[in-house]
Amino acid sequence: MTATVKTEKLLMQKDGPIGWITFNQPEKRNAVSQEMWQAMPEYVADLAADDAIRVVILRGAGEQAFVAGADISQFKDRRRNAADEEEYRRISGAGSQSLAKLGKPLLAMIHGFCIGGGVSIAITCDMRIAADDARFGIPAARLGLGYHYHGMEKLMSLIGPAYTKELFFTARTDFSAPDALRMGLVNQVVPKADLERFTRDYAIMMSRNAPLTLRSAKASVDQLVRPEERRDYAMLDRLIKDCFDSQDYQEGVKAFSEKRRPQFQGR
Repeated sequence: MTATVKTEKLLMQKDGPIGWITFNQPEKRNAVSQEMWQAMPEYVADLAADDAIRVVILRGAGEQAFVAGADISQFKDRRRNAADEEEYRRISGAGSQSLAKLGKPLLAMIHGFCIGGGVSIAITCDMRIAADDARFGIPAARLGLGYHYHGMEKLMSLIGPAYTKELFFTARTDFSAPDALRMGLVNQVVPKADLERFTRDYAIMMSRNAPLTLRSAKASVDQLVRPEERRDYAMLDRLIKDCFDSQDYQEGVKAFSEKRRPQFQGR
Protein backbone atom coordinates (compact mmCIF):
# COMPACT_ATOMS: atom_id res chain seq x y z
CA MET A 1 0.00 0.00 0.00
CA THR A 2 1.09 3.52 -0.73
CA ALA A 3 -0.28 6.20 1.55
CA THR A 4 -0.80 9.90 1.26
CA VAL A 5 -1.38 11.60 4.60
CA LYS A 6 -2.54 15.23 4.47
CA THR A 7 -4.27 15.39 7.82
CA GLU A 8 -3.87 12.75 10.49
CA LYS A 9 -7.62 12.79 11.17
CA LEU A 10 -8.46 11.68 7.62
CA LEU A 11 -6.26 9.19 5.78
CA MET A 12 -6.16 8.10 2.15
CA GLN A 13 -4.52 4.94 0.83
CA LYS A 14 -4.22 3.29 -2.56
CA ASP A 15 -4.22 -0.50 -2.56
CA GLY A 16 -4.11 -1.85 -6.12
CA PRO A 17 -7.49 -0.99 -7.69
CA ILE A 18 -8.99 0.09 -4.34
CA GLY A 19 -8.84 3.52 -2.75
CA TRP A 20 -9.41 3.68 1.02
CA ILE A 21 -10.48 6.79 2.93
CA THR A 22 -10.27 6.35 6.70
CA PHE A 23 -11.90 8.51 9.36
CA ASN A 24 -9.09 8.49 11.90
CA GLN A 25 -10.22 9.82 15.25
CA PRO A 26 -10.76 6.54 17.12
CA GLU A 27 -10.46 8.19 20.54
CA LYS A 28 -13.70 10.02 19.65
CA ARG A 29 -15.25 7.07 17.82
CA ASN A 30 -14.26 8.76 14.54
CA ALA A 31 -16.58 11.72 15.09
CA VAL A 32 -16.21 13.91 12.01
CA SER A 33 -14.47 17.24 12.54
CA GLN A 34 -14.47 20.27 10.29
CA GLU A 35 -10.86 19.49 9.34
CA MET A 36 -11.91 16.08 8.02
CA TRP A 37 -14.55 17.64 5.78
CA GLN A 38 -12.07 20.23 4.54
CA ALA A 39 -9.63 17.50 3.49
CA MET A 40 -12.22 15.26 1.85
CA PRO A 41 -12.61 16.94 -1.59
CA GLU A 42 -8.88 16.75 -2.31
CA TYR A 43 -8.71 13.06 -1.40
CA VAL A 44 -11.74 12.26 -3.53
CA ALA A 45 -10.39 14.25 -6.49
CA ASP A 46 -7.10 12.34 -6.28
CA LEU A 47 -8.86 8.96 -6.32
CA ALA A 48 -11.26 10.06 -9.06
CA ALA A 49 -8.40 11.14 -11.33
CA ASP A 50 -6.35 7.95 -10.83
CA ASP A 51 -7.38 5.46 -13.54
CA ALA A 52 -5.79 2.61 -11.56
CA ILE A 53 -8.38 3.12 -8.80
CA ARG A 54 -11.64 1.41 -9.70
CA VAL A 55 -13.50 1.32 -6.34
CA VAL A 56 -13.35 3.54 -3.23
CA ILE A 57 -14.12 2.35 0.31
CA LEU A 58 -14.83 4.49 3.38
CA ARG A 59 -13.97 3.07 6.78
CA GLY A 60 -13.44 4.08 10.41
CA ALA A 61 -10.20 3.55 12.34
CA GLY A 62 -10.02 1.46 15.50
CA GLU A 63 -12.40 -1.15 16.85
CA GLN A 64 -15.34 0.93 18.09
CA ALA A 65 -16.89 2.84 15.23
CA PHE A 66 -17.36 3.66 11.58
CA VAL A 67 -18.38 7.24 12.37
CA ALA A 68 -20.24 8.19 15.57
CA GLY A 69 -21.63 11.48 14.22
CA ALA A 70 -20.25 14.99 14.13
CA ASP A 71 -17.53 16.09 16.55
CA ILE A 72 -19.81 17.77 19.10
CA SER A 73 -16.80 19.17 20.97
CA GLN A 74 -16.50 21.66 18.09
CA PHE A 75 -20.10 22.86 18.38
CA LYS A 76 -19.47 25.40 21.14
CA ASP A 77 -16.73 27.11 19.09
CA ARG A 78 -17.75 26.49 15.48
CA ARG A 79 -21.53 25.99 15.55
CA ARG A 80 -22.53 28.61 18.09
CA ASN A 81 -25.42 30.08 16.11
CA ALA A 82 -27.17 30.09 12.75
CA ALA A 83 -24.34 32.00 11.00
CA ASP A 84 -21.72 29.56 12.29
CA GLU A 85 -23.97 26.70 11.26
CA GLU A 86 -24.16 28.07 7.71
CA GLU A 87 -20.35 28.09 7.42
CA TYR A 88 -20.05 24.62 8.96
CA ARG A 89 -22.71 23.35 6.55
CA ARG A 90 -20.84 24.89 3.59
CA ILE A 91 -17.61 23.08 4.50
CA SER A 92 -19.25 19.77 5.35
CA GLY A 93 -21.48 20.09 2.29
CA ALA A 94 -18.47 20.45 -0.01
CA GLY A 95 -16.94 17.31 1.49
CA SER A 96 -20.17 15.36 1.23
CA GLN A 97 -20.79 16.56 -2.33
CA SER A 98 -17.35 15.39 -3.42
CA LEU A 99 -18.30 11.89 -2.27
CA ALA A 100 -21.75 12.09 -3.88
CA LYS A 101 -20.28 13.15 -7.25
CA LEU A 102 -17.61 10.44 -7.41
CA GLY A 103 -18.21 8.51 -10.62
CA LYS A 104 -16.65 5.30 -9.29
CA PRO A 105 -18.36 2.77 -6.99
CA LEU A 106 -18.23 4.01 -3.39
CA LEU A 107 -18.64 1.54 -0.51
CA ALA A 108 -19.03 2.08 3.22
CA MET A 109 -17.41 -0.60 5.39
CA ILE A 110 -19.25 -0.25 8.69
CA HIS A 111 -18.37 -1.67 12.10
CA GLY A 112 -19.43 -0.53 15.54
CA PHE A 113 -21.19 2.80 15.83
CA CYS A 114 -22.69 4.44 12.74
CA ILE A 115 -24.61 7.29 14.30
CA GLY A 116 -26.04 10.60 13.11
CA GLY A 117 -23.53 12.04 10.65
CA GLY A 118 -22.16 8.53 10.26
CA VAL A 119 -25.49 7.43 8.79
CA SER A 120 -25.43 10.49 6.51
CA ILE A 121 -21.97 9.55 5.24
CA ALA A 122 -22.94 5.90 4.81
CA ILE A 123 -26.02 6.69 2.71
CA THR A 124 -23.92 8.91 0.44
CA CYS A 125 -22.17 5.70 -0.61
CA ASP A 126 -23.50 3.36 -3.28
CA MET A 127 -23.43 0.34 -0.99
CA ARG A 128 -23.05 -0.37 2.70
CA ILE A 129 -21.47 -3.53 4.11
CA ALA A 130 -21.88 -3.90 7.86
CA ALA A 131 -20.30 -6.05 10.54
CA ASP A 132 -22.66 -7.87 12.86
CA ASP A 133 -21.61 -5.55 15.70
CA ALA A 134 -22.75 -2.39 13.85
CA ARG A 135 -25.18 -0.06 15.62
CA PHE A 136 -27.18 2.65 13.85
CA GLY A 137 -29.20 5.68 14.86
CA ILE A 138 -29.91 9.39 14.36
CA PRO A 139 -30.08 11.17 17.74
CA ALA A 140 -30.93 14.64 16.37
CA ALA A 141 -34.01 14.88 18.61
CA ARG A 142 -31.81 14.45 21.70
CA LEU A 143 -29.72 17.47 20.69
CA GLY A 144 -32.55 19.71 19.51
CA LEU A 145 -30.89 20.38 16.17
CA GLY A 146 -32.72 20.75 12.87
CA TYR A 147 -31.83 17.99 10.42
CA HIS A 148 -31.55 19.29 6.86
CA TYR A 149 -34.22 18.00 4.50
CA HIS A 150 -31.69 17.12 1.75
CA GLY A 151 -30.19 14.47 4.03
CA MET A 152 -33.63 13.33 5.11
CA GLU A 153 -34.75 13.02 1.48
CA LYS A 154 -31.74 10.83 0.69
CA LEU A 155 -32.46 8.60 3.69
CA MET A 156 -36.16 8.37 2.87
CA SER A 157 -35.47 7.39 -0.75
CA LEU A 158 -33.41 4.50 0.61
CA ILE A 159 -35.51 3.16 3.51
CA GLY A 160 -38.93 4.81 3.05
CA PRO A 161 -40.91 7.29 5.17
CA ALA A 162 -41.97 4.96 8.01
CA TYR A 163 -38.45 3.82 8.91
CA THR A 164 -37.13 7.36 8.49
CA LYS A 165 -39.68 8.59 11.03
CA GLU A 166 -38.83 5.72 13.38
CA LEU A 167 -35.14 6.64 13.32
CA PHE A 168 -35.85 10.32 14.00
CA PHE A 169 -38.79 10.02 16.39
CA THR A 170 -37.16 7.47 18.70
CA ALA A 171 -33.61 8.93 18.47
CA ARG A 172 -32.45 5.39 19.30
CA THR A 173 -28.78 4.63 18.71
CA ASP A 174 -29.06 0.87 19.13
CA PHE A 175 -30.61 -0.27 15.86
CA SER A 176 -28.71 -3.48 15.07
CA ALA A 177 -27.14 -4.64 11.84
CA PRO A 178 -30.08 -7.04 11.22
CA ASP A 179 -32.45 -4.09 11.84
CA ALA A 180 -30.53 -2.06 9.26
CA LEU A 181 -30.65 -4.94 6.77
CA ARG A 182 -34.42 -5.27 7.27
CA MET A 183 -34.88 -1.53 6.66
CA GLY A 184 -32.75 -1.62 3.53
CA LEU A 185 -30.16 0.66 5.13
CA VAL A 186 -27.33 -1.83 4.46
CA ASN A 187 -26.71 -4.31 1.64
CA GLN A 188 -24.83 -7.03 3.51
CA VAL A 189 -24.15 -8.09 7.10
CA VAL A 190 -21.10 -10.24 7.83
CA PRO A 191 -19.25 -11.37 10.99
CA LYS A 192 -16.97 -8.61 12.24
CA ALA A 193 -13.89 -10.81 11.85
CA ASP A 194 -14.69 -11.19 8.15
CA LEU A 195 -15.68 -7.58 7.41
CA GLU A 196 -12.47 -6.27 5.85
CA ARG A 197 -11.79 -9.42 3.83
CA PHE A 198 -15.39 -9.61 2.57
CA THR A 199 -15.51 -5.91 1.66
CA ARG A 200 -12.15 -5.99 -0.06
CA ASP A 201 -13.09 -9.12 -2.03
CA TYR A 202 -16.38 -7.48 -3.06
CA ALA A 203 -14.51 -4.37 -4.20
CA ILE A 204 -11.98 -6.49 -6.14
CA MET A 205 -14.87 -8.27 -7.87
CA MET A 206 -16.29 -4.88 -8.95
CA SER A 207 -12.87 -3.61 -10.01
CA ARG A 208 -12.57 -6.40 -12.59
CA ASN A 209 -15.70 -5.23 -14.39
CA ALA A 210 -15.79 -2.58 -17.12
CA PRO A 211 -15.31 0.87 -15.53
CA LEU A 212 -17.37 2.65 -18.20
CA THR A 213 -20.30 0.29 -17.61
CA LEU A 214 -20.08 0.87 -13.85
CA ARG A 215 -19.96 4.63 -14.41
CA SER A 216 -23.00 4.47 -16.68
CA ALA A 217 -24.95 2.26 -14.26
CA LYS A 218 -24.15 4.49 -11.27
CA ALA A 219 -25.16 7.64 -13.15
CA SER A 220 -28.38 5.98 -14.37
CA VAL A 221 -29.48 4.98 -10.87
CA ASP A 222 -28.62 8.45 -9.54
CA GLN A 223 -30.72 10.07 -12.27
CA LEU A 224 -33.63 7.63 -12.09
CA VAL A 225 -34.28 8.30 -8.40
CA ARG A 226 -34.90 11.95 -9.33
CA PRO A 227 -38.26 13.27 -10.54
CA GLU A 228 -38.74 12.79 -14.29
CA GLU A 229 -38.33 16.49 -15.09
CA ARG A 230 -34.93 16.67 -13.38
CA ARG A 231 -33.33 13.70 -15.14
CA ASP A 232 -30.46 14.28 -17.56
CA TYR A 233 -31.23 11.66 -20.20
CA ALA A 234 -28.79 13.24 -22.68
CA MET A 235 -25.92 12.65 -20.26
CA LEU A 236 -27.02 9.04 -19.72
CA ASP A 237 -27.21 8.49 -23.50
CA ARG A 238 -23.64 9.78 -23.82
CA LEU A 239 -22.39 7.41 -21.13
CA ILE A 240 -24.12 4.44 -22.79
CA LYS A 241 -22.63 5.43 -26.17
CA ASP A 242 -19.18 5.65 -24.54
CA CYS A 243 -19.56 2.02 -23.46
CA PHE A 244 -20.38 0.74 -26.95
CA ASP A 245 -17.65 2.87 -28.57
CA SER A 246 -14.99 1.69 -26.11
CA GLN A 247 -12.08 -0.70 -26.52
CA ASP A 248 -13.41 -2.39 -23.38
CA TYR A 249 -16.59 -3.41 -25.19
CA GLN A 250 -14.52 -5.06 -27.93
CA GLU A 251 -12.38 -6.73 -25.26
CA GLY A 252 -15.44 -7.94 -23.35
CA VAL A 253 -17.00 -9.57 -26.41
CA LYS A 254 -13.65 -11.11 -27.45
CA ALA A 255 -12.95 -12.46 -23.96
CA PHE A 256 -16.45 -13.96 -23.76
CA SER A 257 -15.95 -15.83 -27.03
CA GLU A 258 -12.49 -16.97 -25.89
CA LYS A 259 -13.83 -18.07 -22.50
CA ARG A 260 -11.35 -15.96 -20.51
CA ARG A 261 -11.55 -13.09 -18.06
CA PRO A 262 -11.56 -9.70 -19.84
CA GLN A 263 -8.85 -7.16 -19.10
CA PHE A 264 -10.65 -3.83 -19.00
CA GLN A 265 -8.76 -0.54 -19.28
CA GLY A 266 -11.56 1.97 -18.79
CA ARG A 267 -11.39 3.29 -22.34
